[in-house]
Amino acid sequence: MALWRVRATVDDRPGFLAVLTASLALRSVNILAVQVLTTESGAVDDLVVDAPDAMTEAELLAAIERGRGRDAWVSRTDAYGLIDPPTQALTLAARLAADPESLPTALTALLGGSLVRREQGGATVSGHSDTTMRLPDPCTDGGSLVATRLAPAFTPAEFARAQALVEVCRAALTRRLAAATMLLPDGTEVSLRPAGAHDLSAVDEMHGRCGDRSLYLRYLCGTRGPGRSRLARLLTPARGCTMVAETIGADGDPHVVAVANLVGEGETAEIALLVEDGWQRRGIGTALLRRLVGLAGPSGFRSVTLHTHAENDAMLRTMRRLPRPSRLDRDGTLLSATIAVAEFSALSSPRP
Repeated sequence: MALWRVRATVDDRPGFLAVLTASLALRSVNILAVQVLTTESGAVDDLVVDAPDAMTEAELLAAIERGRGRDAWVSRTDAYGLIDPPTQALTLAARLAADPESLPTALTALLGGSLVRREQGGATVSGHSDTTMRLPDPCTDGGSLVATRLAPAFTPAEFARAQALVEVCRAALTRRLAAATMLLPDGTEVSLRPAGAHDLSAVDEMHGRCGDRSLYLRYLCGTRGPGRSRLARLLTPARGCTMVAETIGADGDPHVVAVANLVGEGETAEIALLVEDGWQRRGIGTALLRRLVGLAGPSGFRSVTLHTHAENDAMLRTMRRLPRPSRLDRDGTLLSATIAVAEFSALSSPRP
């Protein structure tokens, strides 16, 4: 017996898959694995079948057509074709967590029979056609990953899986680039790392230790800071990254002493920073902001904007240590500086 990979469009109506199964069974073809991929033209059945050794490609195609399968594609495969998609996706995700740079290889494995290449420059527009799929490349500044395959045609389900794999790579790369330990002049160690939902209580407590002026300069208005529900959203933004600075207190427990947010939509993100009063002017804010600007590219942003009051001397000094803004706007006492991601040279190896 020989293993074949089969794709065919079948009317998404009761009984039509049974007709295809019966037609294959008449030729002693056994279906070993099946997944259904929904498309605009109907349900695409992706099968791994075991057929007699003597069966030719033409005979297999004829059996599919008699079973009311349309636009059929067949190809020889091996036992690896029997790995179910969820298992394959989890295996590739684990590989990316350890090595984000292996994304092209992982996409090649996910999109069997595809050629995946990197492209630099130009607008990164995600999408796919029957033969081409374009995805953002988190590992390069403004680059794209382009997958091509003559047959079978790419489906929306495959595109969604590829996008999910890109997001796994983006998260792994963010964690790798963000994590660091900095040593303050007095010998104190401060850990910089991505924040998560588990940091909500610690960040909320840090806000409680901050003075009114620090909170006013961070949130640009008179406030004691956001409630826990908004803090939770800031810690896990849909796009971007939130980082915390953490030290070991006298009680031996870790304490969050600063939090920085990179949050946005489209091609522009906003960066904001809050450092606990007793830890200000020690370089922590600069280290966090530099890392967030460096993470803007892998997060899919082309520019970042910082808003601050003209009276916020500490933030203005920190901003001067960053690349020169491509645009500086003033609205009353509020200053807004926009920095192009391409101008930030620390993307590949941000430093405290």
